[in-house]
Amino acid sequence: MSYIEEITKHGRDANPFFCLMGIEVVHVELGKAVLKMEVRRDMHNGVGWLQGGMLAALADEAMALALYPLLAKDEGIATISESTSFIKGVRHGIILAEGRVIRKGRRVAFMEGDVRMDDDKKTILSHTSAAFAVTTNTGKN
Repeated sequence: MSYIEEITKHGRDANPFFCLMGIEVVHVELGKAVLKMEVRRDMHNGVGWLQGGMLAALADEAMALALYPLLAKDEGIATISESTSFIKGVRHGIILAEGRVIRKGRRVAFMEGDVRMDDDKKTILSHTSAAFAVTTNTGKN
């Protein structure tokens, strides 16, 4: 069973990081995915804000899920570069990460991801641009 099939069937239980962080899969479609997470105190940095790496990791996971439905059965992916701009801090609440495919080539896919508050204002917290290597499984180790 492929990773995207596992996510579709089992949701967050298909990914140990999702279980650890309490990340929920909201939806996955061709070229777009949305994840949801509650900000918890144990995710804070030393001064009481959500640690910025959590925003980057959540965006990375959303971007990867957006890309998976576009892959052939013998393709895989790996993040090769990523840049995150942190726009606003957060201490508590529910946040959403949306990943989008900008362009998928044979060897590289270009992605964007935004993390926002899940409230009426939808305040943007971070913006990430990334490139993913598209790999081919040749069956050799």
